[in-house]
Amino acid sequence: MKDKIYKILPDFLQNFLISLFNILAYKERYGGKYQFYLKRFKDNRQLSRAALKDIQKQRFSEFLHQAISKSEYYKDYPLVDLANIEQLPILKKEDLRQHIKEVFTITKSDGIVSKTGGTTGKSLEVLFSKENMQERFAMLDDFRGRFGYKLGKKTAWFSGKDLLTASDINKKRFWKTDFIHKVRYYSTFHIKDDYLKYYVENLIKYQPEYMVGFPSSILEIAKCGIANGYDFPANCIKAIFPTAETITEEMRAVIEAFFKAKLIDQYASSEGAPFVFECRNGHLHLELQSGVFEVLDDSNQPTFEGKLVVTSFTTEATPLIRYDIGDSIILDDADKVCGCGNNNPLVKKILGRIDDYIFSPQTGKINLGNISNTLKDTKGIIRFQAIQNELNQVNILIITDSKTFDAKSYDKFLANWKARVGDEMIINIQETDYIPVEKSGKYRIVKNNIKHLI
Repeated sequence: MKDKIYKILPDFLQNFLISLFNILAYKERYGGKYQFYLKRFKDNRQLSRAALKDIQKQRFSEFLHQAISKSEYYKDYPLVDLANIEQLPILKKEDLRQHIKEVFTITKSDGIVSKTGGTTGKSLEVLFSKENMQERFAMLDDFRGRFGYKLGKKTAWFSGKDLLTASDINKKRFWKTDFIHKVRYYSTFHIKDDYLKYYVENLIKYQPEYMVGFPSSILEIAKCGIANGYDFPANCIKAIFPTAETITEEMRAVIEAFFKAKLIDQYASSEGAPFVFECRNGHLHLELQSGVFEVLDDSNQPTFEGKLVVTSFTTEATPLIRYDIGDSIILDDADKVCGCGNNNPLVKKILGRIDDYIFSPQTGKINLGNISNTLKDTKGIIRFQAIQNELNQVNILIITDSKTFDAKSYDKFLANWKARVGDEMIINIQETDYIPVEKSGKYRIVKNNIKHLI
């Protein structure tokens, strides 16, 4: 009913309702113990590695004890210390989905519901306590605050909010604005060639200080701006904060070139994974105050490059203990310390979703970074998506610019793929006018539908 009423209102009233909704949401997020947590993270910013590990050990013991005492799912878990965390079982995503009601420690009416994007086809609904949500926002705001951001700064936001009406599309208006908090929400469901110039022109006119949201959407806008000779104002955007998707080197280079601003990466998840934050020196740091990060190989043994298994201290309502989140990372040297003053351990690279790869029987797994590099030395390929439904075959949808895409670029693109998957795999390349985003508003370069066969 609320959505139906919203859809028939004029634009200015829709913007008013969005502002009103945010007032209520921000009251919940930034009330309670938010200021306490914000001060604590600022005070702890320069702590030594040893002090951060002590906090992590203490928080782990408290978190595990609470989960055992309040969650039906964890009631038989042994109460171990952090040094013996491997004695606890690893929680798979499907197990969490099937037993979610047993995992909960509070009721829906007492908590805040969060839904994962469901990019693999299955969404997941988890609960947060109000205090945990306040702590997560305090941690996130402390990170963004290091680059000058705070609520009320003019911001362009790209997320999975479905806010537009048919009238908006007809008027080529792909955004709604919270004028009170100075946030303009740009639709990520209409990122297509016919509309991109309207995004570019409005962003130039709006001149936000910060950009937040899905980097795949921001990337397409940047590509359009560069291709059509738009000159984004210099010294306008102070920082770009991507969310929900893995950043490749190509994405970073294009986005930063057009918007003339630094992209500052971070890692978390809708389920409530602990945070990884990028610093001013361009290094990624594990935030030990937010949880435990284990990087394991296929035999569940510690390694420097592998799947990420997390225990998150801010998930007391839906405890995540040794949760296999489906992502993979590469750790840096354990003894390395960054000169930025943050003494948390370093991460070399976030590889992203383990599912975001193409599997070749000949060459093995080809990760997202290698797949994005198949565009190297090609021209005219605006966007592509690789879909694998069979072990020996990959289907690739491409959107091209007819003025610059030619047979030479096609052959080079195909050769780049063969170099990665081998000569035995069937590669089907099909031109299309449009590649849709997921229900969450995210755009996926890779859709692997055969992980159960590998």
